[in-house]
Amino acid sequence: MVQQTALTDIDRARYEWQVWTPGFGEEGQAKLKGATVLVSRCGGLGSPVAYELAAAGVGHLIIAHGGNVKPSDLNRQLLMTNDWLGRPRSESAERRLRDLNPYIEVEGINSNISEDNVAELVGRADLVVDAAPLFEERFLMNREVVRQGKVMVEAAMYDTDASLTTIVPGLSPCLACLFPEPPPAWKREFPVFGAVSGTIACVAAMEAIKTLAGFGQTLVGQMLVADLRDVEFRKMKVLRRPDCPVCGHLESPAQD
Repeated sequence: MVQQTALTDIDRARYEWQVWTPGFGEEGQAKLKGATVLVSRCGGLGSPVAYELAAAGVGHLIIAHGGNVKPSDLNRQLLMTNDWLGRPRSESAERRLRDLNPYIEVEGINSNISEDNVAELVGRADLVVDAAPLFEERFLMNREVVRQGKVMVEAAMYDTDASLTTIVPGLSPCLACLFPEPPPAWKREFPVFGAVSGTIACVAAMEAIKTLAGFGQTLVGQMLVADLRDVEFRKMKVLRRPDCPVCGHLESPAQD
């Protein structure tokens, strides 16, 4: 459970308009301030997610992304800038988020999620946002959030298609329920517009905000699928697999 952190006068002035949201209020803002969110990768998805979470006042952001900024990043990775070419992505993300909101903590990790760091990084977070392109990394985070009982907002996109769901271990399907094996067509480099990744990233950020603050309806047990080529959005119900090797052993919460 996220701990509330007392708001200051600066907080009240900065977040005034979102505090007016019914069901959110100062209590919700205090929960955001007390929360730690891990964002895996600050690319086309992770950059807008982290930017919106920083703008909303999430108190501590951990951004894990290795490697240096390349020219091909700049059509979508909004935390990267031309003057940072050849320098670490994690440092660019840190400086951009601190410029936006100097009243939160931002921690850039110059490494992708791996077996060596996944348990420690997930353990420090109240919520995880998966914005990684590779299924190996996504499966690692999925396994760890299930093991630790953490919520993960799972976002993905390819070409002009995107999908989003919120994983609550024991209550919703985990990623391994939905994808027992990596899709054979999935690859490291693929067609991408920043507007597509940014669209689903903003919805993912809102999923994280609602989950942390405890208001509104989230995509637990549902998947949002978007086709921006033809401007179609739909939600579908998704189910747990009893034989899932990752979460199949968990008992579902009792229903009223």
